[in-house]
Amino acid sequence: MNKAELIEEVQRNIGNDCSKAHAERAVNALLTSIQNGLKKDQEVQIVGFGTFSVKDRKARMGRNPQTNQPMEIKASRTVGFRPGATLKDSV
Repeated sequence: MNKAELIEEVQRNIGNDCSKAHAERAVNALLTSIQNGLKKDQEVQIVGFGTFSVKDRKARMGRNPQTNQPMEIKASRTVGFRPGATLKDSV
């Protein structure tokens, strides 16, 4: 499912009172709120769904696949997701 399909699904779930523009604003608001929560608190927990959290990756050695030469991969930050029990059971 891509973002456009998610917007259509949200619109369908809300019902006839919701236009596609309203559903798109709702999806964008949710995604922006998750991003802001990760920046501020480093973790966003949605009970019954799961937890988004910021993770730090250490610098490490890798290989350039074209030349097979070793290269250093810099340290970085990424987002992880740990699904909740309800989501695990539904899938």
